[in-house]
Amino acid sequence: MVTKLGPIEVIVVSFPDSDFNGSIITEIQSLVDRNIINVVDGLLAKKDLDGSIELIEFEQTNLESDAAALAALVGEIHPDLISDEDVDELAAALEPGASAAILVFEHEWAKPLRNSIVDSGGVLVANLRIPGLVVDEVLTALDELSEIS
Repeated sequence: MVTKLGPIEVIVVSFPDSDFNGSIITEIQSLVDRNIINVVDGLLAKKDLDGSIELIEFEQTNLESDAAALAALVGEIHPDLISDEDVDELAAALEPGASAAILVFEHEWAKPLRNSIVDSGGVLVANLRIPGLVVDEVLTALDELSEIS
């Protein structure tokens, strides 16, 4: 079976006090330009101090400059990759007064590898992702244990 999309990942980047300065846009643009990722959907979520949530879809027109800059990074939109329920759950987890960018992106870099695996008759049986912070914590703990021994 040939698939069109590469692996999809959803990231949520929270900005306490809604202090989004747009600096991540340059790095995301670099990743898109180098065909490492393709942003396929996303939105901004803002949680007011009273707990009410505002969702700003990238497909909307008349976006504020930060939202418009993020929306400009989106390639072909695939809006069904993250459900309304998922968005509601992610937005509800925000602290009052915070905002977040919820980005759905495709790992473009993985498509040639996937095609090579398929063409060679291989089958991908597992794909695990361990966040860098977790790896750092484990390695630090192992270093501390080796110093005790």
